[in-house]
Order: sequence, then C-alpha cells, then structure tokens
Amino acid sequence: MATPPHPPEPRSAPKAGSAPEAEAEAGTGTPAPAASPSSSSSPSTPYFASPTLAPAHFTSRAHSFNAAAASYAAHRPSYPPALLDAVEELAGRPLSGARVADIGAGTGIGTAVLVAHGARPIAVEPGDGMAAEFRRTLPDVPLVRGDGNHLPLATASADFITYAQAWHWTDAALSAPEAMRVLRPGGALALWWNVMDDTVQWVADQDTRLRTFFADTPSADPEPSTPTQPSTEAEPGTPTPMSAHGNMKNRISHNTGGLNFLSRKVPWSRRISIEEHLANLGTHSAFLIHDPESTDRFFAKERAELLNAFPDGWLEEPYVVELHVARAPH
Repeated sequence: MATPPHPPEPRSAPKAGSAPEAEAEAGTGTPAPAASPSSSSSPSTPYFASPTLAPAHFTSRAHSFNAAAASYAAHRPSYPPALLDAVEELAGRPLSGARVADIGAGTGIGTAVLVAHGARPIAVEPGDGMAAEFRRTLPDVPLVRGDGNHLPLATASADFITYAQAWHWTDAALSAPEAMRVLRPGGALALWWNVMDDTVQWVADQDTRLRTFFADTPSADPEPSTPTQPSTEAEPGTPTPMSAHGNMKNRISHNTGGLNFLSRKVPWSRRISIEEHLANLGTHSAFLIHDPESTDRFFAKERAELLNAFPDGWLEEPYVVELHVARAPH
C-alpha cells in the first residue's frame, strides 16, 4: 500500500493558520454495511452482533475525565508494542504510513503509541480537558473535536480507526456505521482496553474489595458499559457489581453495533509504586463521580491492604489488553 501524504481529512477543513486541531462539524452521510470477519487462519475468536446498550448516565460518566485529564495522562498505563503487532496481524495491513483516526483519543496515550509505530494519526476527542492535555503532549498531531457517534471525518478517508479505552462510551448503533463510513475499503476498526488481570491473586483480592465498595453505592456502578454478570452464588438473574478493574469476559459482546470482530488478548505488566497504582485507580470514572469522602476512606484502607501485601511499596501491575478488530468490506 502506498504511503498517504496526509492523515484523514476532517469534514470541515481547518481555517488557515490554525493549530493542528480543527473544530469540525459532525459527519453525516450514508452508513456503510457492517464488516464481515476475514478468513484469517489466526487462532482468534470471532465476536458476533448483539444488542447495543446505552445507559442514560454515559454522558456524565464520559465527561468526568475532563477535570482529571492531567492525572489521567500521568498515571494511566500505556500499551505494549505487541499490541500493535496484533492489530496489524488481525487487520491484514501495516500501520506504518497508514492514515489512522484515533477516536476518543483522550490525552493521547494510545495516539502516542500509534505515532511510535509509524502511523499517521488524526485524533478525535469530545472533552475540553482531555483535548487540552492532548494538545500539550502531542502538539504536532492533528486534533478535531467530536465523538464516535458522529465522526467529523470524510467518507473513505482512513485506513484504520482505533478506539483505546473508548468504544464503550459510544452508542454502537451509531458508531459502528460511522466507522464503516470513514474507513476505506479493506480498512480496519480496532478496539482495545487495558484490563487488570484478575487471575493474579492480589488483583482478585482487590477486585473483591472494589465490588464490595461499589455494591454499597449502586448509583456509582463502576462499569456502565458492561452489564452485570449473574453470580453463581446468587439467585438466577441477580446482578453482581462490577469492579473498576473492568470485565475481561465479552467486553464488547453487547456493544458490537452489528459488526463481527476477531479478538486477541495481549498480556503485559508494569512495575510501579503503590501510590502510582492508587493514582491510576483514582482516574477511573467510578471514582471521579463518587463521593469524595467515601472515596478517600476507601483509598486509605486500600493503601493499608496493599502495603501489607507489598511492604516495600512496589507492585507488578498485570494487564491483559483486550483487542477486537473488524475489517471493512473491500
């Protein structure tokens, strides 16, 4: 594939002399058909369509990050190089030189990884605080304001569309056809999430504490995008509170927008201090919208629990990156 000279074009071009970001109107246009899974021989699992869920409190949850954008940029984990290798394998095309629209780009953590891999991204971000932090950290990457439900990008202008930690904030009934509209024939939509690996005992123990904490405050359920799972110890249909760690099982099975995905799990870890780990946990929307006093009490108790498990004050934060890729038809 020839290397394109520019990133995907916004639907409304930037004014002359403007910064790399551009205020663009939301895209319209006829939605393209849903992508079909490829005939790849990789041992990936196909995901199939199921109904989209759109809880009413999505907007307030999504915008809770804006006030904490600097902390988000400082403490959220990045992604391992193996993730983008997996993206290329499932997509059947290289990222180097590709036009990539990174949607819900936030502070640019995922965008920076794309740049390092040789991609030519344009970022789409709805939040004021997150966009300001993005401009500070990646001033040379074009940024347009918008969201995945109404992409401010031209039809058939991107080789890849990526969502890092962001797809669950969209209404897939809108964002899926928008992605297919913006993708070029044969392009790929790639979604991924860093999820704490609860097969590690200390993570499972913390998960239990998180479930207990949020079960006491059901109005602040920590994963609005993920339906609660039935408990094997409860009556049929009784929901189990989700933790701020997220859910590694069927993360998008309810939110595909009619697309078929190939999936891969990419394990990795980072060694950080307990304070850094707690700061990372505090950037999750469940805590950002929660009562500050009860949150402070939880973190004080959690710090004591972790120091008991890790007396030197350091721990290995284990992750599994959940990756889901859907190809646009040729």
